[in-house]
Amino acid sequence: MISNTSQVLTNEEVSPVTLNDHWSRLARLILLASMSAVGSVGNVFMMSAVMIEDYLRKRGNTFLVNVGLADLLITGLVIPASAIVILAGLKDSLGVCKFQWFVAAWCFLVTVLSMAAVACENYSRLCYSIDVYHKLTKRKITVILLMIWTGCGIISAIQFYADLSFDYCTRKDLGLDPYQLTVCVIFVLFPLTVTLFCYIRTGYQVRKLKSRPNYKAAITFSWDCALTQTNIYSFVLFLLFWVPFGVILAVDNINKVSDKVFYNLAWLAISKSCINSIIYGILNRHFRSAYVNLFQYCCCKTTVSFSRRQRPEGVRPSGDVRVHIIPGYNMYCSPQRANEGGRSKRCASARTNGREVYEL
Repeated sequence: MISNTSQVLTNEEVSPVTLNDHWSRLARLILLASMSAVGSVGNVFMMSAVMIEDYLRKRGNTFLVNVGLADLLITGLVIPASAIVILAGLKDSLGVCKFQWFVAAWCFLVTVLSMAAVACENYSRLCYSIDVYHKLTKRKITVILLMIWTGCGIISAIQFYADLSFDYCTRKDLGLDPYQLTVCVIFVLFPLTVTLFCYIRTGYQVRKLKSRPNYKAAITFSWDCALTQTNIYSFVLFLLFWVPFGVILAVDNINKVSDKVFYNLAWLAISKSCINSIIYGILNRHFRSAYVNLFQYCCCKTTVSFSRRQRPEGVRPSGDVRVHIIPGYNMYCSPQRANEGGRSKRCASARTNGREVYEL
């Protein structure tokens, strides 16, 4: 039953906002706060990794940042809203529920389209010449991203504010209308099919290339293959978390599904945004290295090493650059040099074992 004003009530004591009422308030609060904290930090690390890691700093990886941004909105807005409602001891608010699932639907569509763009970019990077890949300019990427966010935002707003699709909060049965079916086919099924096709085609082309006799892949090509493989695992993870809810949503149009199953699978799908960044840290060495450097920078507050990877043959690799954060602390300076001229002349720039050290 749904009131006409501000509360969302269900028949099985399962709330779309505050989870299962059989759990204690403290348990639900700790769970949601932990999901929000871990997911938000992980998504910030994922987006920052593309900025600080030399290999990841490519224009095509902007689509990966877009996926991380969509996940960050989930972990930074949707999940904390439920935690605030529980902490305040309020009843389930229909306004909060609509806001949560408007943002969730928006970010879901953005993620689907961004993953399709990632798959196409990986296919272009691995299977075509560098001239073809360079046609993906910064201006084109900016236009694509703006179109994705604007288009998905309009679609989500129409669904939730014009009652042209299912109502997640009230579960009002609207049937399978043409608008809902069109959005599902064009903005969900088609991009997922494109993503799957690109990854299958890329795997086939790379395997065919590596099977050639006397073929020796460049180090950057191997890194591209490793990143593509990580993107495939992320896509599979997305399917594992969202497909069950999509199936239940389709079945619900034919035969009513219990609130308990419906909302539990919905929150399972939402929780994907909390662990996607962890998958990249576990499976990809460049993301893992960037995470370690970011953790040292944020938590240790002493030094951080952003090391540059070795370039292909013929290009001189550069050394590590260590930046000191605490004034007056420079473990790489000799005591003799540190004492010369007092504090004002302390080793502002030193070279130890071929590495440049700077103190801020």
